Amino acid sequence: MVAASSFGVCAVILIFVRFFPTHLAKDSQLSAVEAMHIRSTPRIGGVGIFISLAATLPFAPVAISEPYRDFIMATGVLFFVGLAEDLGLGVRPRWRLFAAVVSSLLVVLLLGVWMPRAGIPGLDALMAFWWIGIPITLLITVGIANGFNLIDGVNGLAALTAITAAAAQAMIADAADYSTMVHLTTMLIAGIFGFLIWNYPFGRIFLGDAGAYTLGFVLSWFAISIMLNAPAASPWALLLTLFWPVADTLLAIWRRMHRKALTMAPDRLHVHQLVMRALEIHVLGRGRRQIANPLTTVILAPFVIAPPTVGVLLWDNNQGAFLAVVTFAGVFFGSYILSFVVLSRLPRVPHRSLGPQDSKPHAVTSPRSVQ
Repeated sequence: MVAASSFGVCAVILIFVRFFPTHLAKDSQLSAVEAMHIRSTPRIGGVGIFISLAATLPFAPVAISEPYRDFIMATGVLFFVGLAEDLGLGVRPRWRLFAAVVSSLLVVLLLGVWMPRAGIPGLDALMAFWWIGIPITLLITVGIANGFNLIDGVNGLAALTAITAAAAQAMIADAADYSTMVHLTTMLIAGIFGFLIWNYPFGRIFLGDAGAYTLGFVLSWFAISIMLNAPAASPWALLLTLFWPVADTLLAIWRRMHRKALTMAPDRLHVHQLVMRALEIHVLGRGRRQIANPLTTVILAPFVIAPPTVGVLLWDNNQGAFLAVVTFAGVFFGSYILSFVVLSRLPRVPHRSLGPQDSKPHAVTSPRSVQ
């Protein structure tokens, strides 16, 4: 039922886009700095995600039906602001982040909860005070919501990351005997899968801001719910379930500070962009983006899946999970920097039939050289 709702909504969008292409799929998106696709495609797959989320309400455990309804309503604020951007209304990034703050504040006010602990000695004792706990909760939930938007650049990557995170959270909740979250995460996976069928490998429809922000927001609050209801669950283990969007966000912040660029300024140096462009320049040849795009997700899949897997294994081992986060962070940032050295020494394949996205030459460049 849940999977069918997202699948069906996306199917309807793809039918209507034939009649209203200028409203549902804008060519101007292809010229954006961070564009990774070769044809105009609807970016409102988030509609299917949100409707499938709403469709889970009748199937939620009775004990949480009212707070879960309030949670979906609060999520709707962020969803509709993201949808406005996807429809071309020009909502600035700062307003989208503000909408995420508003949604999180609504969850806090309606449910009366916030992140109970951070897995850090000393800080945990202060988290019970609202003036400490609520700001940290806002930082975490807004950051993860934005992180999913940042990784939504190649077919299937954001959806795969969300499914992996939800599955890992379900296993942690099951290990902690928190059956309610097992139920909710399983239904979320079904909703994402219905969208993924259309998104991967051919990219018929994209999540857009509405879908990416919604998934990140929901998963971050699901992690907080596990902490609230499973005292043995490690916050660092739950962070591992969402490692990829968090790491990519921190990398983007570092990169833009290093270049002295605006924090919200887009660029083409996210990990998935680097991998895809490396495939085009050094392996497949330009004009093969329809292959390089989905292949990027295949290449990155083991790295996306590994941290959540370790998070499940160390779900109640706070120290071990913390060391795992540090280790994965070191590998993530170290390999990113090393990749520029390696790629600069690889030979380039001869140019092949250029696609519209390659009408101008480009190369894999270092963070310092992209302005």
